[in-house]
Amino acid sequence: MHVYTAPVVVPIAGDPVRDGAVGVDDDGRIAYVGPAAEAPEADGTTALSGVMTPGLVNAHTHLCYTGYADMYGNEKEFFEWVQEFARRNPQVADEEWKTATQEGIDQSLRAGVTAVADVVTPPVGFEALLASELAGVAYWEACFIDDESWEDRRNSWREIVTETRAINNSDIAVGISPHTLYTLGTGVVKSLVEFARTLDIRLHPHLAETEHEDMFVRNGAGPFAFMNRRMGLRVQLGDGGSGHSPAAQMAKLDLLGGDCHIAHGVHLDADDRRLLREQGTAVALCARSNARLESGEAPVAAHRKEGNPVALGTDSRASSPDLEVAGEWPVLRKLALAQGDDGDGLNEWLVRAATEGGARALGRTDIGAIKVGARADLAVFAVDAEANPYAALVSEAAGNCKATVVAGRLIEH
Repeated sequence: MHVYTAPVVVPIAGDPVRDGAVGVDDDGRIAYVGPAAEAPEADGTTALSGVMTPGLVNAHTHLCYTGYADMYGNEKEFFEWVQEFARRNPQVADEEWKTATQEGIDQSLRAGVTAVADVVTPPVGFEALLASELAGVAYWEACFIDDESWEDRRNSWREIVTETRAINNSDIAVGISPHTLYTLGTGVVKSLVEFARTLDIRLHPHLAETEHEDMFVRNGAGPFAFMNRRMGLRVQLGDGGSGHSPAAQMAKLDLLGGDCHIAHGVHLDADDRRLLREQGTAVALCARSNARLESGEAPVAAHRKEGNPVALGTDSRASSPDLEVAGEWPVLRKLALAQGDDGDGLNEWLVRAATEGGARALGRTDIGAIKVGARADLAVFAVDAEANPYAALVSEAAGNCKATVVAGRLIEH
């Protein structure tokens, strides 16, 4: 056993422990958590300064787009911004995709992120991800496919999933990401859901990110209807819409459920939020990406008050300044307070959303908390160890991760 000590350990699975310790066995699993003075005899001890938490979970990102960081600063709003991908993606070579994904992995680990829900666009994006020490789910993306073209693409698209699963021996599972309701035919969505449920793998779509999406799904109108016509994409919802919200449409297509979590959830009313709760579907909030793309503000206070399951994500470097999940904390806190949250317990709620909340969104019980038997994933932040640890983390942790332990291996920054 190797023991890591810190002035404060925040297990999530229990109350904060001052002068705490975490023991890690030779298999990279946690064997002890508690006071350092009571830690069992170990082969070695490493003293770390700051506040120790479970490794953070990035519940929505696209690591393959780490090379698109220039798009963060191009000042384009969502509709203009999203069209850049169709123009740029065909020009990127496989080695560039792999390099970008690896850089995203490295940036994540430096930020104390040890697990991801990563949406994979090019097939080669799986290579670096599945060779890494990260935990989580890699979601193979389906995007810009109508029912007619799906007939020709179905088999080759599915083969990526089955072949990747066959060779995968990492701690990252393979899932499916049906991109959105405005980029996929209704038949395609139904086929993807059936395929995922047949294989018992997880789903992760984008939902209610922009008002344009709501306009398209309800009425078949707006900028996305125009975009699809220009691309020759024949999505059924473009013919008059569904007459109800995107969340209701996803439920109608059986896409929601406990085996699914959605990204963004900005434009969700009370009925939508209740629907997600009833379906057991978590929301990965990505506040900084939403602000950058002028997409709106997620109902953070309502999610907390109503008890919706929540996780945190950064989205990609194309819409976020970095891959630091801790960077979402102060932004979400400010949003919640502005929306009427009384602030009582808010800091702890935010820290839990980035740890156990992310784990639950990914269907994992062995990450997101420091507990015996869990993966030894830890993050240590140089924040005020004398203050309330949750408050110190929310206000000071961004940019201050000083050490990450991933599956028992120490990485000092």
